[in-house]
Amino acid sequence: MVDCIVTVKGVPDFREGKVHFKEDNTLNRGETPTVLNPSDRIALMAALEIKVKHGGKVTVVSMGPLGYKTVLQEALEVYGDDAYLFSDRQMGGADTLATAYTLGMGMKKIGLPDIVISGFKTADGETGQTGPQTAWLLDYPIITHVISIEVDTGNRKVLARRLAGEDIEEIESPLPCYIITDPNFEASYRSATHRLRFLKLQEETRARAATIDSVFKAWNATELGLDPKKIGLKGSPTIVNKVEAIPTAPRERTAKVISGKDDQALAEVAKQIAQAIRG
Repeated sequence: MVDCIVTVKGVPDFREGKVHFKEDNTLNRGETPTVLNPSDRIALMAALEIKVKHGGKVTVVSMGPLGYKTVLQEALEVYGDDAYLFSDRQMGGADTLATAYTLGMGMKKIGLPDIVISGFKTADGETGQTGPQTAWLLDYPIITHVISIEVDTGNRKVLARRLAGEDIEEIESPLPCYIITDPNFEASYRSATHRLRFLKLQEETRARAATIDSVFKAWNATELGLDPKKIGLKGSPTIVNKVEAIPTAPRERTAKVISGKDDQALAEVAKQIAQAIRG
């Protein structure tokens, strides 16, 4: 059996175009439409592969407002046996270090697993720092940019393949350890037994996601035993000076629509292209 904890995060749904900030330049997550961070889906798929091959438990954790319950529900649709949300107003405005501290303390309260898995980076901050900082606080060895993973339960170790620039490295680590999945990670199910178990577990987790209340818990700062000086904006050494919107690129070209499928229309298209090339 191999127990895993997967960290996930809600990120702004940029498709909605409704991102709100507070006066201190931190993101107002309560007023911003949120979805599961894309890289975290890959981390969940890695945990599911380990579950298929070795059994154990997959726990999903996140830090954020109570509305993040929907993010955890989205995560459970990929895979998870249970889900924990660390939520408190005191945690608001946290940078990566304060977030890592909160996540680490939460994991200790749940019970430290054999493997912690995080996605490559988040779509909002894009720092990629929270996973490594959490590993440091837990004193777990870490392997980053992982594209495949095998677990040797008998010898209590993992063998991971990771991207290192244009090369691929094979890294061995004792358990427990921390894994950061690369966007190129791919799960592998070569046996029919594993493929059938994969389908069965997916069906089960979708049922759990639909009735998430039975496997969901939310803990505040007091319940987690957090030091108020290490969480939220107060516990964050990072200071956001200002936030600027990305300007829309000016439109410098116009389009001409030519309708028709006959030879005359095609000749007109060819003529317009030739004129454009000549300038």
